[in-house]
Amino acid sequence: MNIPFLGSRRKKHAEATLTAADPEGVAELLSECELLRTLAEQEGIRLDDTPASLEALDQLLPRWRDDEENLPWLGNDAGLYLGTVIVRTVPGAAWEVWPGGQPVVRLASGREFDVVMAGQEWAANGVPELSQRYGEVAEV
Repeated sequence: MNIPFLGSRRKKHAEATLTAADPEGVAELLSECELLRTLAEQEGIRLDDTPASLEALDQLLPRWRDDEENLPWLGNDAGLYLGTVIVRTVPGAAWEVWPGGQPVVRLASGREFDVVMAGQEWAANGVPELSQRYGEVAEV
């Protein structure tokens, strides 16, 4: 199984977790977001898996844009964190991993939301904001 959003250090564990069809294990793995959590902590932001924490992230000065090496990783983490907040706060939302390894959030309506792409856009451009994306999904 190809899991492009994970580094090689977590790939073996991820493959075992994802192939086991364990929703709680998938949610735990995808909620790690280590780089984003470290950045937020350095800025005094507590990522508590709530919509308010997305608003706090949106207020950060985007110093990471100068680091082209970490930008894609931070974008992945931002998307996975957005997905974590959605799954934990929007009724009926759940993680789904496509056959190619891409994680998406499936809403109760059946609509799928590519959170990693949203995180990449936020990290690179700052728009749309993570809290705005959450609001769009939570309204559905």
